[in-house]
Amino acid sequence: MGDGTDSVAQGLDAGLCTGFVESLPVSGASISVFSGLAPETMVCASDAVAARIDELQFDLGEGPRWEALRTRGPVLLPDVRRGPHAAWPVFAKSLLELDVAAIFVFPLALGALDIGVVELYSTESGRLSPAKHSRALQLADAATWLLLRQLLTLAPEDGTADPPDGSPLSRREVHQATGMVLAQAGTSARDALLLIRAHAFSNDRTVREVAREVVSRSLDFTTGGGCDGRVQ
Repeated sequence: MGDGTDSVAQGLDAGLCTGFVESLPVSGASISVFSGLAPETMVCASDAVAARIDELQFDLGEGPRWEALRTRGPVLLPDVRRGPHAAWPVFAKSLLELDVAAIFVFPLALGALDIGVVELYSTESGRLSPAKHSRALQLADAATWLLLRQLLTLAPEDGTADPPDGSPLSRREVHQATGMVLAQAGTSARDALLLIRAHAFSNDRTVREVAREVVSRSLDFTTGGGCDGRVQ
């Protein structure tokens, strides 16, 4: 994509795509991140066709990847050539030029955070078996955590780190919020704090501000919650 995304892409694990292809009955895979954590960036593509599927949707602004992001759920197209696809007609027409029969898109999300998307394609039509679908979800979850950690590592310091030692009240709020997020997301304390930091960075907030919202229960990281994590 743009030149500004190069340093981010180079720091991420290109082997992520290989894991999907080796573990699932698919022909290729691509992974992109496009949350507030980084510019829209293709992290990896297993082959030229996978890269083209990603590129077409980015250029056209339509396709199953955007539906997966909007719904925060998988979009499974076991026979993508069978249409019409009213929501993305131009992309569907462009696919006819590629050797693609099925597309499976999985959003990469953690609680209130949207990290990116993994797009899988196959040259043969057919559904993923329940076991393979479950495996794809496991791989997507693992990829999400890895990408999140690496994106935060690559991110410049911007005040989203832990509050200074001279602010005992704010540190207490962060610890309390970490415990609440731990319970909401069903994860470890380390990963709960990672979620708080990521939300702060992607929304141009401080960790202390996000922690305060978690403690006041105006922000919730329950898996499967609303896209913005706000308590209605």
